[in-house]
This record gives sequence, C-alpha cells and structure tokens, in this order.
Amino acid sequence: MLTEKQPREKSRSTEGSCVKFSWLFLFFILSLSTSVWGQKPAYTEDLSSLRPKVTAEVGSKKDTIKNKIEVVRTTPRYTVNAKVDQVLDSIDRFNLTRRFVDGYTIQIYSGQKKEDALSASKKLMDAYADLKSNIQYQQPKFKVTVGKYFTRLEAQKDFLRLKRLFSSTILVPERIMIK
Repeated sequence: MLTEKQPREKSRSTEGSCVKFSWLFLFFILSLSTSVWGQKPAYTEDLSSLRPKVTAEVGSKKDTIKNKIEVVRTTPRYTVNAKVDQVLDSIDRFNLTRRFVDGYTIQIYSGQKKEDALSASKKLMDAYADLKSNIQYQQPKFKVTVGKYFTRLEAQKDFLRLKRLFSSTILVPERIMIK
C-alpha cells in the first residue's frame, strides 16, 4: 500500500506546482502587457503646419474635384553651402596634386623563368581577350599582373574568373598611377 500512495502524493505535488507555475506565468504576462500599454512615444511633433494645403474645386463640366496644392516657399535659415564649397575646393586642389592612389592588381604568375611568364600571358590572352596582362621583372622574379582596380570589390569579379584558369592567382595591393 505504501508504494501506491507515494506516486499519488508526488503527482498531487507536481499538479500543484503546475498550477502555481501557470498562475505565475499568467501574472507575468499581464504585468508585461500593462507596462507596454502605459508607455508613451519618446518623440512627438506636430508637422501639420508644414504640410501642403489642398483646396478642392468643383468642375463645371463633369462635376469632378480637382486638387490644388499650395506650395509654401521657405528660405533656409541654417545653410552651410559656403563652408561645404570651401572644403570641396580644398579636396579638389589636393586631388589635382596626387599622382598615385592605393589600389589593387591581380597577379597570375610569379617565378624566375621568363618563358613561363610569357606562356601565362599568352594563356590569359587566349582565354580572356578583354583583360590585358603586364609582365614585370623585379630581380630575380618575373611577375605577370592583370588590371588596375581602385577597390577590392572591383577586382573581385576578375579575380574569381582568373582563379579558375590560374591556381596561383592572388590579389595584390598596389599604388596605381592616375593619368
């Protein structure tokens, strides 16, 4: 008999805790919902004075309503146009003195054999006629590079195309001369 009473007592205690939990959960939800309802918007402003005024006229022929919009002209009070023009002019003067800009190029070959560099350049020309290669010799290596890009994003499209053809393709940061 003791074995039968023990499980019943445990089930009654778990039922009681479930009821308590459900009441607590209901109280929690109600308290959250009332706190949200009581909140006011942080910022309010009446902009009705700035909206265009619409007047309605009744047409004589078809009795249609035509809307006329009254345009309100305002003069700017806090303009910074002169200051912005000065800053833009100084940037323009600085850009006129610049000869180089930081950019990227794609390197498809780097090695000590001139024949391999020439064959890589020919292979590129056969596969992609729109891309032009440049062979450079920096002792003791020959480098074959493609393109001049101002951002990494611009270079990414051609980089992915060349990666299929040349497995050793890398994107190299380089200073690009502005013409």
